[in-house]
Amino acid sequence: MHDIRTIRTDPAAFDAAMARRGLPGVAGELMALDAARRTAQTGLQEQQARRNALAKEIGQGKRTGADTAALEAEAIALRGAMEDLEKHVPEHDAAIKRVLDGLPNLLDASVPDGSDETANVVLKQSGSPPAFGFAPKQHFELGEALGMMDFVTAAKLAGARFTVLRGPLARMERALGQFMLDRHTLERGYQETVVPSLVNEATAYGTGNLPKFEDDLFKTTDGRYLIPTAEVPLTNTVAGDIVAEKLLPLRLTALTDCYRSEAGSAGRDTRGMLRQHQFRKVELVCISHPDNSAAEHEWMTRSAELILEALELPYRRMLLSSGDTGFASTRTHDLEVWLPGQGMYREISSCSNCKDFQARRMNARFRGGADGKSVAYVHTLNGSGVAVGRALIAVMENYQREDGSIAVPAVLRPYMGGLETIGGP
Repeated sequence: MHDIRTIRTDPAAFDAAMARRGLPGVAGELMALDAARRTAQTGLQEQQARRNALAKEIGQGKRTGADTAALEAEAIALRGAMEDLEKHVPEHDAAIKRVLDGLPNLLDASVPDGSDETANVVLKQSGSPPAFGFAPKQHFELGEALGMMDFVTAAKLAGARFTVLRGPLARMERALGQFMLDRHTLERGYQETVVPSLVNEATAYGTGNLPKFEDDLFKTTDGRYLIPTAEVPLTNTVAGDIVAEKLLPLRLTALTDCYRSEAGSAGRDTRGMLRQHQFRKVELVCISHPDNSAAEHEWMTRSAELILEALELPYRRMLLSSGDTGFASTRTHDLEVWLPGQGMYREISSCSNCKDFQARRMNARFRGGADGKSVAYVHTLNGSGVAVGRALIAVMENYQREDGSIAVPAVLRPYMGGLETIGGP
């Protein structure tokens, strides 16, 4: 969320920043609402001062026996006018908040301009796509042939965009999650955390999922929301808190099921596991000092990259353009893994620096400074470390053999009882 006071000081700069997001001219609307609110507030303050003066004059008049009828009539009329203004000031506040709630974060100056993902920039590339002496298959072809990936039964149980995994493939999915958690906690300093899969409205609001993206969430009958990612509960663990500066950075990780309605994705990735209503993901969250959030963004992105490198999966790091950067993010790195069956790179991790955008919504602050007493908003970061289902897809496609079997990456074998191959003769 943005600070209306900052916008008020330089509306032209705010307009220019929002124009990069494809939202030109929003400052004018906000300034009009702000002016109406300030006029109402000033009027209320003036009337409150007159009310106090009248009370004093009436009291003095009564003590001296003077006629106070006119003053009392004015006080009655003033009371009605004040009640009207007292009602309108909160209405103006609510109108400003509604506009601010719908505005995305300001983009970092390093973010390239562009309308969509075609303007994203490749920052680095790791590994080379494997050369097969046969036509590589997609993950769902491999999984169905092995009898370990079942979309028919999943559709019977829950409908489209669900998957049933069985046997060694189910074990590999579990192994991937455990492997990622071990690497992030033991080698990268993240604290493993178990969080609720259901959150309340305030929690979903804090990370920017509400109100703008309510259609993307599954809502329960009692007003809670299934988490689209563990970013939501992990980031909100500091909501309303003032964290001691010495505790920063707070690096948190969790392996959870994630739930997304996939609103607006009709016709996209309808086959296989790439786009599901329910999937598992290892999430990384950092609560950072503002001075260090850029370095934490690099640390987080590198943490996700190390997972892909340990699995020996070809990938590339992308800097997202202005038209592809998410609502709450100021700068985002996407990691895209090579999928031989599709013959293209696909997103497997997205690591974002949100600076103080979410912290303002959550009122998450830290206390520090030279005197140890200054209070300021923290910076928040989040990223996938990485999506477990997509990692499974990438392993299946990159480690496939001509006979339809799948080699198990060396780093996963200890998590799979030493198993080296899934399927085959």
